[in-house]
Amino acid sequence: MSALQIYLDHAATTPLLPQAREAWLEGAALWANPSSPHKQGRAARAALEDARERVKKALGWQGEVIFTSGASEALAIGLGRAKAVRRLVSAVEHDAVFRAALDAQELPVREGEVDPEALAAALAEGGRAVVAVQSINSETGTVLLPYAHNPLIEQVRAVGGLVLADCSQSAGKSPLPEADMVVLSAHKLGGPIGIGALLVKDWAMLEPSGGQERGYRAGTENLPGALGFAAALEAGGIESWATTAEQRFDFRDALSRHGEVLQPGVQCSHIFAVAAPRLAATAMLIRMDAAGFAISAGSACSSGTLKQSRVLKGFGIDEDLARRTVRVSIGWDTTPEHLDAFAEAWAQVNA
Repeated sequence: MSALQIYLDHAATTPLLPQAREAWLEGAALWANPSSPHKQGRAARAALEDARERVKKALGWQGEVIFTSGASEALAIGLGRAKAVRRLVSAVEHDAVFRAALDAQELPVREGEVDPEALAAALAEGGRAVVAVQSINSETGTVLLPYAHNPLIEQVRAVGGLVLADCSQSAGKSPLPEADMVVLSAHKLGGPIGIGALLVKDWAMLEPSGGQERGYRAGTENLPGALGFAAALEAGGIESWATTAEQRFDFRDALSRHGEVLQPGVQCSHIFAVAAPRLAATAMLIRMDAAGFAISAGSACSSGTLKQSRVLKGFGIDEDLARRTVRVSIGWDTTPEHLDAFAEAWAQVNA
């Protein structure tokens, strides 16, 4: 086969949900600038604020919502303008976190979670800190910040710190953790590309910069994107997908029979990192692509490089195993037949 037929790279981006596409087109018809004072501008503003409230309701969020161009900008605002003097980030965060906080102190990860002793030592150094930890890792599917029972959040708050949770891979799939700030990306859950959000419990946590979004983000608001974002969240989460959690974990087990599924901690059901027995990840990508399957090696932002994944190294994965590891990620339009076909192809390539 020469053309891609089965897409299993949903952690990079997932297809636009029909509901989100329809809402985006409706928003495109409201062409006025939401910040303009005239009648058309006021109508656009009303639609934007309605989308904001719908996002909050769909996520069960009681705080504020700042619409951004995506997760990277939300991280830049949250980490760059949080009222804190220090930035602490887990060693397995997305590259966008490290770009947003160049002076950040890394926190080691042990057995799939941030080392609590290292965190305690870092917090004890003094000065209010904002601690960035992703809810689900984008390369391995490891759950680092579950929505229930979060000793890390309690540990940070006990000393007056703030927790920023990157929920790009979990929003729309599991409830949000009880963090102070939450980062979202619409195109990871079936919404449009070019729209995301920073959820903030209280405006007082951030330094304003002027411009739109109540002075916390400059630039004309993306009204069609905001409407598509809201519609994607309202369309239903992972429970409405074409596959069940049991089917996805059965798929993981099938892959493990002809390779090694990396599980450095608690595992989600929609992102799997699996190492081929012999072939390097680049060779596996080429072979699976030729067979009609789209997968990746690591995050889309770094998979074009040949160096060892910083994330896998942070999880303690040895270099040889990391070199043979690819990522398979499942989305709302993945069917059981897609999973069966990939598992069969994987077995044939790695026989």
